[in-house]
Amino acid sequence: MIHDGRSRKLPFDPDEAIAHLRACDRKLSALIDRAGPFTLRLDRSASPFESLLESILYQQLHGKAAATIHRRVREYFGGDPTPQLLLDTPDEPLRAAGVSGNKIRALRDLAARTLDGAVPTSAAIRRMSDAGIVERLTKVRGIGAWTVEMLLIFRLGRPDVLPVTDYGVRKGFALTFQRVPQSRPLEAADLPRPDQVLRRGQRWAPYRSVASWYLWRACDLARNTAPAGRSAR
Repeated sequence: MIHDGRSRKLPFDPDEAIAHLRACDRKLSALIDRAGPFTLRLDRSASPFESLLESILYQQLHGKAAATIHRRVREYFGGDPTPQLLLDTPDEPLRAAGVSGNKIRALRDLAARTLDGAVPTSAAIRRMSDAGIVERLTKVRGIGAWTVEMLLIFRLGRPDVLPVTDYGVRKGFALTFQRVPQSRPLEAADLPRPDQVLRRGQRWAPYRSVASWYLWRACDLARNTAPAGRSAR
């Protein structure tokens, strides 16, 4: 664990990670110069159950609508429910909070798998490999690899995760490594295939999470420098 004030919550040395990325990829190094310091902060306040419950509620919804539903669910339970309490709750109050039928079934599957140990505890998940976590958690109804990858990066601080299907990562890759016009929004044809991201990303290992974070920052930079009256996607 690193103990300096900037990175004490991360389970790896960000200075070492950035030095590696600079040395192995000139274009990524230029992005790091433009984007500035690596400021990822982990959110370890939630258990895997609570993190995945929130992820399920947010799926396929705009942030504000999802946040409203999440708030209503927490208000009903007086905080995040326990797995058993969720299983014991009838559908009606969840539907009243705005949770769809499919998501209710996903939440119940998550709760059942947490109670039987398939979804690990906070202590247990920290001892598991990235691949083992993905394998276990994607067995939960409604949980795909992307959701688990976000948990690995932002909750657990795993250093070598590259979410190649993520729109922001692909857009940041196009902005950084491909000749795409900066004067217009990106189109679907501008985005790289996941295998293209994976192929170049091999050189970033074992710090592909840090590279991903900078690819997201490339999207922020493009949005902030978009011409007046036009916003970058």
